Amino acid sequence: MTISEDVAKILLEVKAVTLNAAKPYRYASGILSPIYCDNRLLISDVSKREKIIDYFLQAIKDNKLQFDGVAGVATAGIPHAAWIADKLKKPMVYVRSSAKEHGKHNQIEGKFEKGQKVLVVEDLISTGGSTLDAVSAVRDAGGVVTHSVAIFTYEMAKAKNSFMDAKCTPVALSNFSTLIGVAGKMKYVPEDAIKKVLEWNKDPSGWGKKMGLE
Repeated sequence: MTISEDVAKILLEVKAVTLNAAKPYRYASGILSPIYCDNRLLISDVSKREKIIDYFLQAIKDNKLQFDGVAGVATAGIPHAAWIADKLKKPMVYVRSSAKEHGKHNQIEGKFEKGQKVLVVEDLISTGGSTLDAVSAVRDAGGVVTHSVAIFTYEMAKAKNSFMDAKCTPVALSNFSTLIGVAGKMKYVPEDAIKKVLEWNKDPSGWGKKMGLE
C-alpha cells in the first residue's frame, strides 16, 4: 500500500470524509460540493495523527525540502505544523486569514527572520486560496516560500494553476483520485454516490448549477 492509499484509508476510517449530494457542502471558496473532508477529526486520534506526521516527515525527506521554520495555516493547519516543527526542532509561526482587528493587529503569530525559508503547512487544498493567502503573507513579511505541504488535495485544476502562478509547489500526502479508489474498495459509500462525486470533480465550480442547486 502506498502512502497516498494509506492516508486515504486513515481519513475514511476516522470518518473525516462525508458525502451528501442531496444537501451539498459549501466550501470557504463558495463552491458547492457533495464531498467534504474534515481533517480536524485526525487530531483526536493519537495513533492516526502520529502516522500522518510520520508521513509528512517522509514527504519532506523524499522531496528534499529545505527550510528554516514552519508556518501553520489557521486554523486547521496549526496542530500539524506544531507537531512537524516539534519533531524537526524547527521554529514555528501560524498565519491568520487576515490581521487581527485589535492588539498588535498581527496576521502572523510568532517570529522568523527576513530571508529565512518557511514551509507552509495546511490540512487540505481545495481551490488553494487559503494556502496561497498564507504563502503571500509570509512572503510579504520577508519569508521565502517555495513549497507547501498538506494532508489532502481535491486535485482541482484551479488550485494547480494558482500554485503555478504563485511559484509555490504543493506536496499532498493523498488526493481525490486515490481517496475515491480506496473508498470504492472499502465500500465506504454506495457506487451511485461515488459517481456523483466524480461528476463534481470534473467541474467543481459548475456542479451546483448543473444539479439545479444554485
